[in-house]
Amino acid sequence: MKTLVDQLSQYAAYHRDSRNLVTHVIGIPMIVVAVVTLLSRPALDLGSVPLSPATIVAAIAIVYYLLLDLRIGLAMLVAIGLAVAGGQWFASLATAAWLAWGLGLFVVGWIFQFVGHYYEGRKPAFVDDIVGLLIGPLFVAAEIAFAMGLRTDVKNAIEARVGPMHEHLRDGESAHS
Repeated sequence: MKTLVDQLSQYAAYHRDSRNLVTHVIGIPMIVVAVVTLLSRPALDLGSVPLSPATIVAAIAIVYYLLLDLRIGLAMLVAIGLAVAGGQWFASLATAAWLAWGLGLFVVGWIFQFVGHYYEGRKPAFVDDIVGLLIGPLFVAAEIAFAMGLRTDVKNAIEARVGPMHEHLRDGESAHS
């Protein structure tokens, strides 16, 4: 299994423009909430936590994140837990509202992603490795931790592999020019 630094470095190589990072900090949480919203139906009522495709997928993702890194994995547990709670709330609405929120968040989140990759001048990471779809939320959590001065060891290891984040690249210049 790849390490946390391996996964984040591979993903970070596609995300060195700070404008792309900003769009990802907005768009990826929207996409996560959208996916868990759409996967929150059908659900079996087991009491406090309904069993749905969303809870199953979330549990698998959280286990993977915890295996990669306990501290960031715990942060992901909280973030994904909140996303699942939000998704369950949206799923409790009338079908039209549930679908409107789920699909709306999904489309708008992806618009943010593609705007960011326009700035980056590079295709999204998942195009080359589908695991990038799972690493994206982890990347956002790690970048937030880095901005708070946490996990500098991980940040330094990533930057040693792929270079530092750029404030922004000049028009037409890619991160690998």
